[in-house]
Amino acid sequence: MPPERKPILCYVTDRKALGCTFAASPGDSISKISSTDPTHALLETIRRAAAAGINWIQIREKDLETRKLTELVRLAAAGARETGARILVNDRLDVALAAGAAGVHLGEASLLVETVAEWRRSAGHAEFRIGASCHSTEGARAAEGAGADYIFFGPVFATPSKAAFGAPQGIERLREACRAVRIPVLAIGGVTVENAHSCFAAGAAGVAAIRLFQESEVLSTVVKRVRES
Repeated sequence: MPPERKPILCYVTDRKALGCTFAASPGDSISKISSTDPTHALLETIRRAAAAGINWIQIREKDLETRKLTELVRLAAAGARETGARILVNDRLDVALAAGAAGVHLGEASLLVETVAEWRRSAGHAEFRIGASCHSTEGARAAEGAGADYIFFGPVFATPSKAAFGAPQGIERLREACRAVRIPVLAIGGVTVENAHSCFAAGAAGVAAIRLFQESEVLSTVVKRVRES
């Protein structure tokens, strides 16, 4: 696996927000063509994300049944292999292993981080990545102590997808979480090209987002602007 380019950028998928398929055109812009299969659109978006230089792609399709989710991850992993992008699976350790993903991302209602970390030690899968979502400095410390390799901290800014978690954490709490742990912290929640720099200045090793990457028409430009911010 090639070294990560800094900062780490993670695209979190949401196929239901894709109302069309995307076809690559010169200059990495996209043109819309009609489709009734959002999973097909998602695979094309994942391919574009990997080609644009996004480091990690977290497949977060909680409603897909096991067989379809496994096939989606398998195809995504195969398509991203040449770019070095890591495919991570939200919550489903079984699917991540069956489909050859690079790791699993655990939420507060998922398997315990320490349970997965213990399995990794006993199975000898040192390269398999374990991530955790955290909403407090205490949660970040606990995830690190349990064996997580990285943390998503947020929501940092206001965003509809994270409204259930309450008010945004803000930059100062992000800074506290980054100082509290030694593993990479990725800011999530309302991240844009304009505010990504403040996350990096607070100590974040990267950012994770749905809309920032999924809704971009020229993804390579967004990636470049965020990395240069």
